Amino acid sequence: MHDKIGRYPFMAEPFHCDFSRHLFMGHLGNSLLNAADFHSNDRGFGMNYLNPLHLTWVLSRLSIEMNEMPEAYDRFAVETWVESAMRFFTNRNFRIASLDDTMTYGYGRSVWAMIDTDTRQPVELLSINEGKIVEYVDKEKPCPIAPISRVKMNDESELVRVIDTYYDDVDMNGHINSVKYIEHVLDLWTVDWYRNHPVKRIDVAYVAEAHGGDRLAFYRQQAPDGGYAVRIMKIEVNGEQSAESQQTEVARVHISFNGDI
Repeated sequence: MHDKIGRYPFMAEPFHCDFSRHLFMGHLGNSLLNAADFHSNDRGFGMNYLNPLHLTWVLSRLSIEMNEMPEAYDRFAVETWVESAMRFFTNRNFRIASLDDTMTYGYGRSVWAMIDTDTRQPVELLSINEGKIVEYVDKEKPCPIAPISRVKMNDESELVRVIDTYYDDVDMNGHINSVKYIEHVLDLWTVDWYRNHPVKRIDVAYVAEAHGGDRLAFYRQQAPDGGYAVRIMKIEVNGEQSAESQQTEVARVHISFNGDI
C-alpha cells in the first residue's frame, strides 16, 4: 500500500524563472498540479483510471502561500496529501520544501471536484473505485497556512484588460488551464512592480469554465487587507464583442504582495 503522503522532486529550471532568478508562480502552480496528478494516479483515483470512464478531476479552489520562491537551478520537492474527501469535493494540501528537507518554501491548499466529461456534471467521489480515495485521507499532517478564503469583491472594480485566449491556454480537459488564469492575472502588474512586491499569497476560486477562443475581461480592485482582488469574466459571443457585452464570471483571484502596498 502506498503512503498517504506523496513527495515528488522538481527543479526550478532557469527558463521557468523571472528576472529575479526566482521561479514563476505559474510554473510552481504547475508543479503542484503535477504532484497532485502523480499522487492520485499512484493510488488508483487519478486521470489514468478516470479518463477511460469519461471522468476527470477539476480544480475548484487553489491557495498558494510562499515564504520564499525557489531560485534558478534549485531542486525542490512537492509533498501532497488528501486532507478530506466528501461527497462531491476533496481537499488536497501541498508543502513545497528543499530537496534535502532543510527548509520549507511554502504551502498550498486546493479543493477538487470530479465531473463526467460528457455531461460536465459532478460525480460522487466515493462511488469511484470503491471509494479508494478515503484510504489515503490524512487529517494529521499540518498545513499551517490559513484556509482558502472567499474572494470578496464589490461593483467598484476597474476593467484593466481584455484578452483573447488561444491554443496554449487550453489544457487536456479542453478548457482554459487553471494556471493560465494565474499567469494572466499576474500580468496585470508591471515588471517594475514586482521588483519591490513579490507575491506572498494567491487565492483562486474557479467559478465556471472558459474555452479556447473565449475573450476574458479582468476587473481589479484593492482589497481591505491591502492586497488586490481580480474578477475574470468571459465575454459572451453575442454579435460584436466588447467589454460591455454580456459577461459570465469564470474565476476570482486574491493576491497579497510582500513589500509596501
